Amino acid sequence: MSGQMALPLGWQAARTQATFLVSPANADAVRYLDAWATWPLPVALLVGPAGSGKSHLAAIFARRANARLWDDADRSGSDEALFHAWNDAVADRRPLLLTARSAPADWHLALPDLRSRLAATPLVRIHPPDDALLAGLFEKLFRDRGIEVPPELTHYVTTRIERSFEAVARAVAALDAASLAGQRPLTIPLARTVLVEAGL
Repeated sequence: MSGQMALPLGWQAARTQATFLVSPANADAVRYLDAWATWPLPVALLVGPAGSGKSHLAAIFARRANARLWDDADRSGSDEALFHAWNDAVADRRPLLLTARSAPADWHLALPDLRSRLAATPLVRIHPPDDALLAGLFEKLFRDRGIEVPPELTHYVTTRIERSFEAVARAVAALDAASLAGQRPLTIPLARTVLVEAGL
């Protein structure tokens, strides 16, 4: 048998406070959520690209502040439900954190009252990753799979792929699959081949 089939295992991401990577790309968001007791409203919106750690940061915040979460608010599918969640948070004075990939102006909301409430909601962003966050995320995604990667591999891959959270996740998945399928260690020669074949 020349190769081993790579199984599509569902890796569980580590979402503890200790595993959240803080860098200039997300430091403003972290600071704002840390100061939740001083918010002008008990509602906030966390915006960032796919794979940027929004849900991870939101889960940490929810545990610390006993907050409600609404992930992917930009794709909720129900203006009415989101409107009532916003109102309930204000009435109960219990924090509500919404996460989304874009600002509410881009959501095509049909309910004018919801548009006005979201326009008044403080918004914090997770920005595109800097070099340190790219490297840290690459290593974290492998640690989530129980694999430690050498620093030289991290540097090789993260300096050659697109500078985005999604590209890091795709690179990790492609490298891990190639390593398993070929029963090969994670090395720079393997990474060189995988990045070309995956178009990364």
